[in-house]
Amino acid sequence: MNDPVNRTMLLVDIEKFSDRDDVEQAFLRRMLYDVVDRTMERAGIDETLRLRADQGDSVMEFIDPNVPVPQVLRSVISELPAQLKAVNRMASRGAQMRLRTVVASGFIALDERGVWVGGDLNHACRLLDADLLRAALRERPGDVALCVSQSVWTGIVRHHHLGIPAEEFHEVTLASKNGPLPAWLLGPVPASGQAAPSPGASGPAPTPVPDASGERPGPAGGTEAGPSGGGSASTSTSAPAAGPAPAAAPAPAVPPPAGIHFTGGAPAFGGSLVMGNQHGVSGGRVDGDVVMGSVGGPPRPGRASDGHAPADALPEQDAPSPDDRQPPGTGEAGPR
Repeated sequence: MNDPVNRTMLLVDIEKFSDRDDVEQAFLRRMLYDVVDRTMERAGIDETLRLRADQGDSVMEFIDPNVPVPQVLRSVISELPAQLKAVNRMASRGAQMRLRTVVASGFIALDERGVWVGGDLNHACRLLDADLLRAALRERPGDVALCVSQSVWTGIVRHHHLGIPAEEFHEVTLASKNGPLPAWLLGPVPASGQAAPSPGASGPAPTPVPDASGERPGPAGGTEAGPSGGGSASTSTSAPAAGPAPAAAPAPAVPPPAGIHFTGGAPAFGGSLVMGNQHGVSGGRVDGDVVMGSVGGPPRPGRASDGHAPADALPEQDAPSPDDRQPPGTGEAGPR
């Protein structure tokens, strides 16, 4: 294997390449080569300063370190989308393509079989294949999604070089089979995609799982009784604080007694009205309280709860009505 050399790496991958048939795939590969070549030429990067590796549905360009990295980035940000748009305009719907791109830097080496290898290259390939970058391309209207490695952000992007909008890059953490990978995404972060949790981030505590004895770990290393109720209530040094007692349910409202209740005014009835026990009032005027019915109301003085006089009570002497009163000085015996 040759000694590692430092290179700027540009990786470009066609979206949903495996969904096309063989004829479409061959056409897309030719389009991809044309787009990348014209992008490099417009950026002033000669072919002698580039090494290429073909990966079938993607292409990798290893650019000489004498080419400034900002020059490479500017071409990928502005020229690559323009060249792709020009090609897609002339292609049928089935032959159009969208691209995921990564710009990284690091050391690579050529092995005995002519294959480029290296840890920095593996890192760039993981970024290109990350679900979050795929989601970013899927959720945006444009045809290109760009992600740069942490080293490119630190050394180039964050310094706001001409033509490189640092404020439009967002820090992300991509999930990979080798663990979380830090990177910077150009454009909005997608709502979907698998973003790895940041190192040291604390999530919700896992729910204790009961063991074979029906107990689960307690908060201080002890055990708590499981669903079966077996074992001690708790063997930890501190018992959990009891929660507040539940509030007592309000007593059900007692319905008012049956009857008719007047709160004012001068009620009048036409015809006949019968409620509860039937008592007749004939002629004249009734003064005082009028009680209709006996269910639920207090009995009249000298009356039972049903409104009738007790069996052992003396006959009542009703007061004469105003119509029955004699004028003063008159009577059955005549004037005295």
